[in-house]
Amino acid sequence: MRNFYERHPYPPPVDDLDAYRKVWDDERRRVESHLLWPSEPYRDDRSILVAGCGTTQAAHYAVRWPHAQVVGIDVSEKSIAFTRGLKSKYALDNLEVRQLAVERVAELGQTFDHAVCTGVLHHLPDPDAGLRALRDVLEPTGAINIMVYAPYGRAGVYMIQSYCRLLGVGRTDTEIRDLAASLKALPQDHPLTPLLRKSPDFATSAGFADALLHPQDRSYSVPQLMNFLGRADMAFGRWVRQAPYLPMCGALAATPHNAKLLGLTTEAQYAAVELFRGTMVRHSAVAYRKDRPEKAASVDFDGDAWLGYVPIRLYDTLVVRDRLPSGAAAVLINRNHTYTDLYLPIDAHQERLLEAIDGERTIAEICRDPGDRSLARAFFQQLWHWDQVVFNTSKKR
Repeated sequence: MRNFYERHPYPPPVDDLDAYRKVWDDERRRVESHLLWPSEPYRDDRSILVAGCGTTQAAHYAVRWPHAQVVGIDVSEKSIAFTRGLKSKYALDNLEVRQLAVERVAELGQTFDHAVCTGVLHHLPDPDAGLRALRDVLEPTGAINIMVYAPYGRAGVYMIQSYCRLLGVGRTDTEIRDLAASLKALPQDHPLTPLLRKSPDFATSAGFADALLHPQDRSYSVPQLMNFLGRADMAFGRWVRQAPYLPMCGALAATPHNAKLLGLTTEAQYAAVELFRGTMVRHSAVAYRKDRPEKAASVDFDGDAWLGYVPIRLYDTLVVRDRLPSGAAAVLINRNHTYTDLYLPIDAHQERLLEAIDGERTIAEICRDPGDRSLARAFFQQLWHWDQVVFNTSKKR
C-alpha cells in the first residue's frame, strides 16, 4: 500500500490553504466541538490525531484548529513531504507530521482527545488492528471520526475492480488513461455510471487509481460497522450526518412501513434504511471508547433535561422560501445531504422558534411562552434528527 500511495498521492496535493482558512471561524468550530462532545463546554485546544493524513488533511486540521496540537501520520513518504511543505508555507507551528503506519500509532507515545481516520481503515491489511490501535491512543473521554466504504452504493466500483483484475489492468499512467477512456463506453444503466458523473474521485488520475485500482479495499454495511467498532471496544456515538439513516426523515416517513421501521431497535433502523436507500457509498461516524466515563449518546429528549440544551445552527443549512409545499412557511435543507427527499417543511410558528436560535440561549429561554414549550420538544428533536442543529448540553438542568 505504501508503494501505491508513493506513485499515486491522494488526495491530489494542493499548495493553497487560504480559501480553506477563510471558512473556519469560531462559530463553525463550536458546531464541530458540540457534535463530538455535546455534554462538554466548548474547547478549541484539544489534541488531534489525523491517522492516514494523506497530502493535506493534517494541514487542514491545523488551519481549522489553530489552538489545537495536531499530529498527522501516514505511510507514504511523498504524502508526508507534501504536508511538511504546507506546514512550512503556512507556519503551522501546531502541526507535527510523522511517517508512520496507523497500526504503529502507539510509537508516538501520546494520547489524543480527537482522532480522525477517514478513508483509511478499509484499505489496511488488518482493519481491526488499525482501529484497536487508534482506540488505545484515545483519551478516555476522546472521540474518533471514522469514514469507511459502504457496500451497496459501491457495487459498480467493485464490478469494475473485478473487471480490471480479469484484464490485468495495472496502475501506470497509460493504463489509467486507457481505463478512463474505456469507461466512457459503459452502459448508462451500469451501477458505476452515476458515480462517474458525480464523484470528484473520478476527476483526477490519482482519484481514479484510488477508487478502481487500489490493492486493498473492503466495505462495511451498517451491521458490519457496528461489529467492527465492538471488536475494538468502541461504542457508536452518532452519524456525522444522521438524517439519511433515520426512518422519521425523508420519504420513508410517509410510507406504510414507517410504523414497522420505528418499531425496530435503533441499529436495526439504520441497517434497514441503508438497504432501502441502496446507494450509500460511505459511512461517516463518531465513536467513543466503551469505557468512556459518560454515556456517549448524551442527547435525548426523555425527561426535562432537553430544556437546558443550547441549540446551535449548523453552518451548512439553508432556509428556503421559494416554491414551498402547501402550508409551509419555509423549508430547511442541509447542503451536505445528497438525497433529495431530505427537506424539512416548517410552519410559521416553527420558523419563529428557529429564528430565535442564537447559540447562547437554552431551549427553555427560547420557549418562555407555554404555547411554544408545548410544541418545542418535538420541533427541536426534529431539528436534531434532520441535521439542522447540534446541542451544547453542558448547561442542562
